[in-house]
Amino acid sequence: MAILAHNALLKAIKSGRVKIKPFNQDQVGPGSIDFHLDKTFRIFLPAKDIFHIKTDKIDYQKVTKVITVDDHLTLLPGQSAQGITIETLALPNNLCGWIQGRSTLARVGLMVHITANFIHPGTSAKQVLEMTNAGPIPLAIHPGISICQIILEETKGQAQYQGKFSNQQTP
Repeated sequence: MAILAHNALLKAIKSGRVKIKPFNQDQVGPGSIDFHLDKTFRIFLPAKDIFHIKTDKIDYQKVTKVITVDDHLTLLPGQSAQGITIETLALPNNLCGWIQGRSTLARVGLMVHITANFIHPGTSAKQVLEMTNAGPIPLAIHPGISICQIILEETKGQAQYQGKFSNQQTP
């Protein structure tokens, strides 16, 4: 297992082994690919009751709603929302990935993923971002910004993700 560096990333993308749409070669760094924030978000509704988590079969749609913003989403200190990348990523069955935040954004308190940063082999979808404002100031987050980095890694063996979030296009 090995992380793909700049030249290997470009080779995988140019050969069609890794598909990113839309894609610009400037997105590829030394060991990651920058992805950008779309304008669709899943935000929490005002709390009315306690939300009970008894199993992993929860209906998060009961306590959230999807919105589209024209200019920005404001995240207050301690507030969380889901965003999604503009880019769709399609991986072969022998590559997995990791979503990592950008240090520039972390310096003002923006965490890009809370817990679920793993991208399964064989995935084909936009990437959902679990954003939280961990800082002390309100943040106006504008669609189109370079929001995260995707790190790709070879797997030992092959697998195909076919979970409930396959082909996800909204948060």
